[in-house]
Amino acid sequence: QVQLLESGGGSVQAGGSLRLSCKVTGITGGSYYIGWFRQPPGKEREGVAVIWTAGGTTTYYADSVKGRFTISQDTNKNTLYLQMNSLKPQDTAMYYCAADTLTPVMTAQQALGSVQLYNYWGQGTQVTVSS
Repeated sequence: QVQLLESGGGSVQAGGSLRLSCKVTGITGGSYYIGWFRQPPGKEREGVAVIWTAGGTTTYYADSVKGRFTISQDTNKNTLYLQMNSLKPQDTAMYYCAADTLTPVMTAQQALGSVQLYNYWGQGTQVTVSS
């Protein structure tokens, strides 16, 4: 049984930092895309950062977070991270961890924009940034 369990959300002031974690269990063998998505209040879910698990060097970021957020993985712990620095009020959202174990190759646009391709999702962790 596949499970993605997020943690690390919270409330911070603008300019602060948070690190989100996603513990992955039940995905065995092979490489896949896994990443972070967010859904601000009243808006659609959007891609934030995605990584291809083989090697961990293929990463994609939304323009809105480039230079501020960093996605990484610890394969020994089966855990995905999102380090978020210089947080802004517009980063306020529910953040979800999601994995796509079916699509072998994706462009950056697909990885960040095709929410429907991701077949496993966590329950989410809330991030609130106050000004």
